[in-house]
Amino acid sequence: MKLDFDKMGGLVPAIIQDAKTGQVLMLAYMNPIAWEKTLETGRAWFYSRSRNKQWMKGEESGNVQIVKEVFVDCDDDTVLLKVEQVGEAACHTGYVSCFFRKLDGELSIVDKKVFDPDKVYKKS
Repeated sequence: MKLDFDKMGGLVPAIIQDAKTGQVLMLAYMNPIAWEKTLETGRAWFYSRSRNKQWMKGEESGNVQIVKEVFVDCDDDTVLLKVEQVGEAACHTGYVSCFFRKLDGELSIVDKKVFDPDKVYKKS
């Protein structure tokens, strides 16, 4: 399986969904290395655009994602990973999902934090 990494300058979006609940947990990006590492290890790997590096989800927090199913869209340029979310949350801000805010006239928080990110992540 070859993904089309050329359309977005070497990256493809990866939608991450909880395999049991169907909840969308996050959106991240993969480059060819992250794609191969994900397929090889069965863990979700991504490419951080802001840090300019590869990273495995949960490598610092322990909130890893075990890949249960992989789907590729019709244009071969977007991935959907159905995962088992190990640990409390997918979002680095402490929420289960990165999509914890809802726009209903105003943007409001519709979920509760499950951990304090200041206690989980190292400060550089």
